[in-house]
Amino acid sequence: MGVSTSSPEKGAAPGPAGSASEGIALVTVDFPPVNALPVSGWFALADAVRAAGRDPGTRCVVLAAEGRGFNAGVDIKEIQARGPGALVGANRGCFEAFAAVYECEVPVVAAVQGFCLGGGVGLVGNADVVVASEDAVFGLPELDRGALGAATHLARLVPQHLLRALYYTSRTVSARELRTHGSVWRVVPRDELRAAALELAGEIAAKDGELLRLAKAAINGIDPVDVRRSYRFEQGFTYEASVAGVADRVRDTFGRKGEEGDPGE
Repeated sequence: MGVSTSSPEKGAAPGPAGSASEGIALVTVDFPPVNALPVSGWFALADAVRAAGRDPGTRCVVLAAEGRGFNAGVDIKEIQARGPGALVGANRGCFEAFAAVYECEVPVVAAVQGFCLGGGVGLVGNADVVVASEDAVFGLPELDRGALGAATHLARLVPQHLLRALYYTSRTVSARELRTHGSVWRVVPRDELRAAALELAGEIAAKDGELLRLAKAAINGIDPVDVRRSYRFEQGFTYEASVAGVADRVRDTFGRKGEEGDPGE
């Protein structure tokens, strides 16, 4: 349980050019039952991604998760139990984790299965490439959870009007639909997800490592939106909702309609 970093076995994921998995760092998140991360989990994820990117031997990072779904956002029960301190911690932790993915010195491939909600969209929206399983769904149920945020990152996955519809309704969108918008590279059967992500990472990692780092910095440098500033702006409204009491009113209803362990789909 927690966040771990490993190196795939050589030869496990050869790319089209015959490249092995050398140079790939696999960062895996595992917080049962639904990968709703506690405050400490977000900071641990940020540290793991940054450390993997700093390693001179790494040329690509694969961000993956164990269990039913990729990520169900923040641990709402922790916030309910600990109050404002946990809310501030979750916001800071998400900010650091999202930024770590975006600023990772090498490309990041996200391998997404099942549900990718809330903070999961923040991670995936800041990744360089997304590979998803056939059962993957993406969404921001923030308005149902007494929060705001990650519209910055959803906007990197879908067109503007679809973003607004998804945000206001808390509905999800499938991996196949995201592929039609060009934001998902491949959609594969669930049991092939990890191999597909590693195959793509292997193709990327076959490039010159120094040049890859320059390419990542160059592409980030021409981004039309400053994702750190944009997301920080959104977070201000989460604080406002909390101070006004709106967040608690909505958050107190969370989970009453679903069963224990329901990620809120």
